[in-house]
Amino acid sequence: MDKILGIETSCDETAAAVIENGNKILSSVVASQVAIHAQYGGVFPEIASREHVLKIVPVIHAAMQQANVTWQDLAAIAVTYGPGLAGSLLVGVNTAKALAFAHNLPLIGVNHLEGHLYSNWLEPSSAEKEFPLIVLIVSGGHSELVLMRDHGDYELLGHTLDDAAGEAFDKVARLLGLGYPGGPAIQRAAERGNPQAFKLPRAWLRGTYDFSFSGLKTAVLHLVQSFDGKKPLPVADIAASFQFAVADVLVEKTCQAATEYHAKGILLAGGVAANTQLRQLMVARAPVPVSLPPLALCLDNAAMIAAAGFRRWQRGERSDLNLDVMPALRLK
Repeated sequence: MDKILGIETSCDETAAAVIENGNKILSSVVASQVAIHAQYGGVFPEIASREHVLKIVPVIHAAMQQANVTWQDLAAIAVTYGPGLAGSLLVGVNTAKALAFAHNLPLIGVNHLEGHLYSNWLEPSSAEKEFPLIVLIVSGGHSELVLMRDHGDYELLGHTLDDAAGEAFDKVARLLGLGYPGGPAIQRAAERGNPQAFKLPRAWLRGTYDFSFSGLKTAVLHLVQSFDGKKPLPVADIAASFQFAVADVLVEKTCQAATEYHAKGILLAGGVAANTQLRQLMVARAPVPVSLPPLALCLDNAAMIAAAGFRRWQRGERSDLNLDVMPALRLK
């Protein structure tokens, strides 16, 4: 049984996990910094990297203990080397290189976005899937629509031209006084609201699979300003209308791509993939089966990095000790 240690430090989660055969989670440990960054309304890069330095060794130790494995039991070490915050990525990559050298283990650099994608191959969603697939990766920093022709064979169909979906959630949550992180806060508020209460704009960008949420965010700003304290702000209705506008565009473009490229299925991935309305709307509208990762695997974690690393390890791909971070890395 091939076991891979995964390490993830691309943003503000310090994570380590041990995966067996690319799909069975033997351990998954995540040390979150959400409470630390909440006071800033977003991730403070300098603080994030310092917290990773403090937590990385204890987190890896905990993951190894939970999986009940030794270094001799591992086949390789997989680590995120991009995209993400440069300082955060450096902590994970340098730690992984040191461990690989010390224990004479293969090192595998993994694209963070590819990791999110492979959350759909972890138990209980580990059934093999028929290609081609359309993958929607949506998180705080990313909104990408990807054609996956096979394992390791990707074509970027579209991406955000400005704010990522998760970033828009954070900014609108701030406008509505809902706090950080914005995704869960907007969803909770929206449960009490009417998604049809306000007609908010959609940037369809016809003829492309690109996304844009900046105009939607600005429309919410103007809507909030229109109340000007003269009457109570209908937070729940605004949250519900905004959430539906985002989900509507994401789902419609994903379904269009699935039809155009004759996809056999749709994969959802990334932090925003935990949004209940997005999940429900995707399943309701999709012309093909939809794979939804468990909520815990939508957020940044190292199990997904180990799963992606396992596929690369199977193909004989290795990184050397010159592996460096690539904060703007694209999926290819």
